Amino acid sequence: MRVVRRMAAVVGVAGLLAAVPAQARAASPKFSETTAIGTHNAYDKAKYTYFAQALDSGASLLELDVYTDSLSRRWRVSHGNPFGDDNNCEAAKTPAELYGKSRNQDLGGCLDDIAAWHRLHPDHRPIVFKVEMKNGFNNNVGLGPDEFDTLVRQKLGDMVYRPADLLGGTYTSADAAAKADAWPARDALRGKVLFELIPGTVEQANPFDHYWTDEEYGDHLRDLYAAGNLAAAQAFPAVLGAEAGDPRSGRYDASIRPWFVFFDGDAAAYVDKGYDTSFYSGNHYILITTDAAGVSPAISSTNPTDAEVAARLSLLAAHHASVITSDWSAKSAAVLGSTVPRG
Repeated sequence: MRVVRRMAAVVGVAGLLAAVPAQARAASPKFSETTAIGTHNAYDKAKYTYFAQALDSGASLLELDVYTDSLSRRWRVSHGNPFGDDNNCEAAKTPAELYGKSRNQDLGGCLDDIAAWHRLHPDHRPIVFKVEMKNGFNNNVGLGPDEFDTLVRQKLGDMVYRPADLLGGTYTSADAAAKADAWPARDALRGKVLFELIPGTVEQANPFDHYWTDEEYGDHLRDLYAAGNLAAAQAFPAVLGAEAGDPRSGRYDASIRPWFVFFDGDAAAYVDKGYDTSFYSGNHYILITTDAAGVSPAISSTNPTDAEVAARLSLLAAHHASVITSDWSAKSAAVLGSTVPRG
């Protein structure tokens, strides 16, 4: 009897989390019109034994930390080791190789896992892969934006929803397309993945690095568009850090500001400081709010109750978030896979 009641409770909460009026379900909301849940540092073996389990989790955003290793000229996936891989990726070439191969692979190996998992779940939810470039790109050794794009394209092909797809041959910048709400419906993005790039903690702390990931990839998008080759770009650069107003205006040259439609900052900063986040939803920008557990009143950052997650998702949806993230890897797919209408 206890098992039955527990299952009923979980189903009830999952229903609350995913509840959308029947009329809204009939016409799938756009990607820009929903709020979903993501997992911080999903490559961490303490969170998931295998990266495929992170993909199974139901989360709509999974984070990878990447170092450019100038010695080996490889893309390392690790939290703190720039010269070695420390992660749950297996470099699975087929679905049968998931959940059992040797881990600690480079970024290409993580992308292999995504491709193999996709073959098992071709109709999966749209997933954002947030890539923190810990020490930035290193174009001088062949680890720059072009090489990143080539690697993603070789591994994932047409699975990737790109900036060129947002423009659709109609708009002249990502900003123009977002303001026109050219984002597709979530259902139209089934089987698709998106890449968000942010500058990393090592890069930001380096006093000799004045060309961070966000600016470098913004320049990359501008130049590809000018050359008529925007289709080569595989990622969206994000403006990192919560600010009042339009954070692009004080940071970037006017020529690249229109290429930023992803924004990424601390949830508590947006909410507790009273920033007007309607700017993001009003322009149909994608707003990632991190450390969702830290918004007052704080809840567990690892294993809150299902009801607490539902309440936090609702709260941040009302504050116009597109994705909320935390370390909630212990939660069920019914919880991590929930979406609600964006405020």
